This record gives sequence, structure tokens and C-alpha cells, in this order.
Amino acid sequence: MLQTAVVAVRDRARLQEIVGVLLRFGLADLVDTLGLARFAPRGSQPHPEHPLDASRPERLRMALEHLGPSFVKLGQIMATRSDLLAPEWTAALQQLHSHAAPLPWETAQPLIEQSLGLPVEQVFTHFDPVPLASASMAQVYRARLPAAEDREDGSDSTPAASAADIEVVVKVQRPGLRPQIEADLRLLEHLALLAQEQWPQLARYRPREVTRQLGQALREELDFTVEAHNGDAVARHFAAQPEIVVPAIHWALSGPRLLVQDFVPGVPASAVGADPALDGPLLARRGACAFLQMVLRDGLFHADPHPGNLLALPGNRVGFIDFGMVGRLSPQRRRQVLGLMRALVEGHGRSLSGVLLDWAAESEMPGRAPPSAARIEAAVDRFVTRHGPGASNGRLVMSRALQDFMALARETGVALPADMALLLKALITADQVLLQLDPQFDVVRTATPLVKAQLLQRYSLRSLARQRRAAMAQWMELADDAPHTLRLVMQRLRSGRLQADLDIRHIDRLSLALERAATRLALAVVSGAFILGLAPGLLTMGPRLWGIPLFAALGVAGAAASLAVLFTTMRRQKALD
Repeated sequence: MLQTAVVAVRDRARLQEIVGVLLRFGLADLVDTLGLARFAPRGSQPHPEHPLDASRPERLRMALEHLGPSFVKLGQIMATRSDLLAPEWTAALQQLHSHAAPLPWETAQPLIEQSLGLPVEQVFTHFDPVPLASASMAQVYRARLPAAEDREDGSDSTPAASAADIEVVVKVQRPGLRPQIEADLRLLEHLALLAQEQWPQLARYRPREVTRQLGQALREELDFTVEAHNGDAVARHFAAQPEIVVPAIHWALSGPRLLVQDFVPGVPASAVGADPALDGPLLARRGACAFLQMVLRDGLFHADPHPGNLLALPGNRVGFIDFGMVGRLSPQRRRQVLGLMRALVEGHGRSLSGVLLDWAAESEMPGRAPPSAARIEAAVDRFVTRHGPGASNGRLVMSRALQDFMALARETGVALPADMALLLKALITADQVLLQLDPQFDVVRTATPLVKAQLLQRYSLRSLARQRRAAMAQWMELADDAPHTLRLVMQRLRSGRLQADLDIRHIDRLSLALERAATRLALAVVSGAFILGLAPGLLTMGPRLWGIPLFAALGVAGAAASLAVLFTTMRRQKALD
């Protein structure tokens, strides 16, 4: 714990605040487990003064909300890990909300003008000082821009309102966030290191991987230009599909701490039924196709498609907003997602078993037996029987199937890769929104053409030729490197400098066993030499029993006992072999 004390010197005030909040919400056992009790603020109680009528997962959720954006984001990441956490924990963490008291306009206005480099009234024809939303990291306002707002002539003239004004939303970052978030990340990274080293039972939760993911997500959210680039990339992917709307970014006015983008005049899925001009089933199909296209074709998807971010627009268009949290999938990951979709659409369980075995290999940890292939295949067979095309209910509910799939991973001991856990959580959230648009929505009917098209594209002659060219290029690189590598190996062999770095499981146990065996052997050799040296004299000395020297009789009895033990040990080893 000395390292904890050293780390706490820099961020002691924040650490005391964190411990105090955990104690206030009745999480003293967590404080004790992490070894942080000595950092509790003076006067703090190990239990709340007024016991909370809530479960332990709910108390943790409330504590995380109270601790601010770093811990809210941590909880949101852990809410995606149904493969690691029990349902009651993920259900509680899914209710996390990043809320905060609104900044007064007198505080927000200078922040906006500092980013703009101009007074608000010289840029916008109208600016509503009452925020649309207020979260722990940012505050959002509505405003209007003149049609020619992208001018860069530096004019100081006040824009005049007109019918051609552009409705926009303005997102401004709260002040003083970065120092607190960086302190939180330092503390969390150290606590993750402690957890993984001192409590092996927590290793399967991969705390260091979670904190790395958290740090990346938070640092990206602190830079609004990352969110803007994400939105621009998605908009380009749907440029030829007018039924999908992504708000345009006003780059001339945006920066790391201020984001200005078009206002999307949509309504959430829950309000579609009240508007007869909106067709819920059509909106559901379009939304599902768009999301599956992001995942299977583009590899860039909206990672938080909750009802406030997936909107229904006039003309039965679907709008996606808020790209602060996105997921990216490599071609290999997209192939694995395709295997999962194929299992649901076609009942092809073998490809899904292969995907899970690949993930098990990726997440293999020293000292822990890998998941059983037979167990994984049996679990996949049950999963396909329950949710595949032959399922008894006749209609697949994607969110329910994916929740069962993550439970399957947890039961079989397969830790999902972080990007896949994020994707599955996003798919579950999107499916729940689509079911609000159309309670009878059939995801299989919508997904089947896309899955088949991706399979055909993957195995098309052009794709196979491209894969062959890539493989040939790799073989050529290996062929180019082989002579140099062989020459280096031969040189080191001649000079006796060839080294091998091996990582053998349980090597510490093997070393201890060898050390004990060597000690016993040394003692046996010394004892044998000592006995052999003394034996000639001892055989003729001492009292006699029935005419036989006592020491000679004891020597014969000891030799007989040793032979009996040796014979018994050899028989037992033969039985084990």
C-alpha cells in the first residue's frame, strides 16, 4: 500500500472526496477492499447517516453520479459488460445519467465568446440563454445563424434575423473539467493496478483494460472536434440516403470546447404514435438498416443510440445526433459480427462457436484455464435453438437475444473484447428504441438481405482476389526478411549469444518443487555418506540383542522400511500413469 500513499500525495483531496462519497452511500466494504479506509475524511462515517432504501447496485449508481463525469463514464462502460457483471448490476448502471445543475448564463456566455472570439450577438441572430440540457461535461443551447454564417471576413456587423436563419444547437464545455478528470484517471489507473495484482479474483473483470478504455473515451469527449469529425464521417457514409439525417457541423464556429451544429427537428420514438404523419414500422426498418449498415459495412457506429439520440423526422426520416460516443470495428471484428448475425438469421452455430473461441484466446490469462471448447459449443447450440430461425416463438427480439448471448459469454468464462461489448450494448439499446416505433418489428426480415449481401461480398471473386493479393504481399515480405533473420540467428549461434525468453505457466511452483527435491537429494547424499563412514564401526559396537549388534539390527530395519516406502511410491506412480 506504500505506492497508494505515494500516488495519493498529488491527488489526496480528490481521493478523500471519493472515499467520503462511497462511505456516504453505504459502500464501506468497497473502500475496505481497495485499502482506502485510511484516506477517509475526518468525521466521515463508515455507513450513511440515513440508510438508503436501495440495493447495493443502486447505491453504487448514485455514488458514481455524485462523483462526476469520470465515474459516470466508468459506470456506463461497465454497464456494457454483461459478459462480466450480473444482470442486477448492469441494469442499475444502465440508468446512469450525467446530470448537473445548469451553469448560469453569466458564467456560460464568457466561455462561448472565448471560443468564438466574438460577442454572441455578433455571430448569432438569436441565442436562447435558457439551456436545452445540462450535463456534467457540457451544456446545450438553441440559437439561430444567418444563412451566410460561414463567412470568414472578420466583419463585426451584427447579423440581422431573417426567414433564412439556420436553427443550430450550441454545445459548450463546462470549465475546469480537465484537471479533475486527469486526477480521477490517475487514481483509477492505480486502483486498477492494485486490484489486478492483489486480488486475483478480480482479474477476470480486466480493471486495467477498463480504465484504459475510460481514459480514451474521456479524453476524446473533452475535445469536441473529435465528436464533430465522427459526425462528419457518418454523414458522408449516408450522403446518398436522404432518409437518414445527420446534423451538419459549422466548423468555422466550432473548436475543442464549443460545438455548433444544425438543429434536428425530430421527436423521440415514444412520441411517434401521437403524430399520424409518422409511420412507425417504416421508421423502424429505416433505423435498423442504417444501424446495421454502420456496423457491417462502415465499421463506424453510434455507440449510444438511446431515444434522445435517435429521432423521427417529418417525411419518415431518421435522425442520428450526438456522436460523442462512437465505436469502431476492424475488418476482423466485422467478420465476427457477421458470424453472430449469421447464427441468428440462418441458425449457423458453428461460425459463432469459432468467434467465441477466438475471443477466449484473446482474453486468455496466465494461471487461468481457458474456457472449454465443448462447453462453448454446447452453449452456442442452446443459444441458436432458443433464438435462431427455428425458435418456437417465431420472431426474434434482438435485445433479448443479445442479452442472452452476453450471459452465455459470462457463464462460459469468455470475456468479450471491449469494442464488441460496446457494440452489443449499442445494438440492445437501438433495438429497444426500434420496438417503441414498431412493437412487432422483425429484425430478421430486415437483417437478412444485409447479412446475405455482406456474405456475398466477402466471398465474391473480387474480394477473394483482394485477399489473395494481400496474402501474397505478406508472403513476399516474409521471404524478403527471411535471409536477414536466418543470418542473424546463425551469427548469434556461432557467438553463443542466442537467448530465449519463455513464459511458462506455474513456473514458480515448478521452481519451488525443484528446490525442495534438490534439498532432499543433498540431505540424502550427506546422510548416506555419513552413515557409510560410520557403519563399519557401528556394526561391531554397542549392546547386542539375541546375539546381534543393536546398531546392525536397526540398520537392517531402516533399510527394509526404505525399500517398502520406495515400492509403495513406485506402485502409486504407475497407477497414476
